[in-house]
Amino acid sequence: MSRRVVNFSAGPAVLPLPVLEQVRDEVLDWHGSGMSVMEMSHRGREFESILAQAEADLRALMGIPANYRVLFLQGGATLQFAMVPANLMPATGRADYVHTGEWAKKAIAEAGRYGAVRVAASSAGSDFRCVPPRTTWNLDPDAAYVHITTNETIGGVEYHWVPDTGPVPLVADMSSHILSRPMDVSAYGLIYAGAQKNIGPAGLTLVIVRDDLIGRAPSSTPTLLDYKAMADGGSMLNTPPTFAVYVAGLVFRWLLEQGGLSAIERHNRAKAALLYGVIDASGGFYTNPVEPSDRSLMNIPFRLRDDALDGPFLKSAAAEGLVQLKGHRSVGGMRASVYNAMPMAGVEALAGFMQVFARRHG
Repeated sequence: MSRRVVNFSAGPAVLPLPVLEQVRDEVLDWHGSGMSVMEMSHRGREFESILAQAEADLRALMGIPANYRVLFLQGGATLQFAMVPANLMPATGRADYVHTGEWAKKAIAEAGRYGAVRVAASSAGSDFRCVPPRTTWNLDPDAAYVHITTNETIGGVEYHWVPDTGPVPLVADMSSHILSRPMDVSAYGLIYAGAQKNIGPAGLTLVIVRDDLIGRAPSSTPTLLDYKAMADGGSMLNTPPTFAVYVAGLVFRWLLEQGGLSAIERHNRAKAALLYGVIDASGGFYTNPVEPSDRSLMNIPFRLRDDALDGPFLKSAAAEGLVQLKGHRSVGGMRASVYNAMPMAGVEALAGFMQVFARRHG
C-alpha cells in the first residue's frame, strides 16, 4: 500500500483522514441501506436524512440564524459571480465591489454583465499585498450590495475584520477560508463558498443567504439560477451533488468533534504561525509579499531568493512526500495551503524541510 503524501494543494484539497476512512467503510453500503450514497435517490428518505443532518450541523458550527437559508448548489463559486448580481443587483441596478486580487477581479468582471459595477476600494496600488483600509472605501449608499473576497487563494490576503457597510447588504466569497474560524453570519447578507478547499469534494457550492434577499431575481432569470426557486425546492430543484453533500456532512461532523470553529481556529493559527515564522526568520531566503496584518491563515504564498531554485525545491520536497507546493501560474513562486484538514505534523514536516533547504542553498 502506497503512503499518503502531505498535500498542500489549494483545491481540490486535503480532506480529514477520519472522513476518508468513513467514506471508504460506507461506500458500498450506507448504514445498512444496501447501497452506496452514489446510488441512492436524492428523493429517498436516506439522502433526505443526509442533507438535513448536513444542514443542521453546518448551522450549529457557524451559528447560522433562523432567518438565513442554506443552499447546497453546483457550479462552484465562479457561478456565484453571476448568480449574486443576477439575483441582487436588480434592486437598484448597481453594486460596489472591493478589489483585492485575482478572484475579486473575476467577480467584478462577471457582475458587469448585470448592471453598473463600481470598484469602491482596491489594493492594486500595493500590488494586492493587503486589504484596503476601510477608511479608503468609497461606498454608494444606493448600491444593491457590497461584495468582498474575504480570502484571496492566490495572493494569500485575508480579511481579519468585518467591514461595516451600513444598511447595504454585505456579500462575501469565503471559498478558501470558510469554517476556518468563527464568523458572524448575521453581519453578512449572503455568503458563498466552493466546497473543494475547506468543506469537501469539488462539485458542491454553499450559499448562505438572508431571507429578505431571496425573491429579487427578475422573471427572465433561469430557474436554476434563482435563489428563491432553489430555496423553495430545498436545494433539490434538480439532482444535487449527492456524494459531495454526504462528504461535506461528514466534514461538518468532524469539525464539531474537534471542538467547533474556535478550536479549529487555534489549530490553524498555530500552523500558519509556524510557516510564517520560518519564512520571516530565513534572512530573505524565503519571502512572503503580504502585509503581516492581512496574511492568510489558509493560503501561504512565498518565493525563494533565486527563482532558479524553484525546480530543485519542488523536486526535493516531492521526494519527501510534500506535494502541490507550486504557486499559481499567474504569480509563480510557491504556495502552501494549510486548510483545516492539514495536520500540524504536515506543517512541521514542511517547515523542517524549508529550513534544511535554505541551509543547503543559502
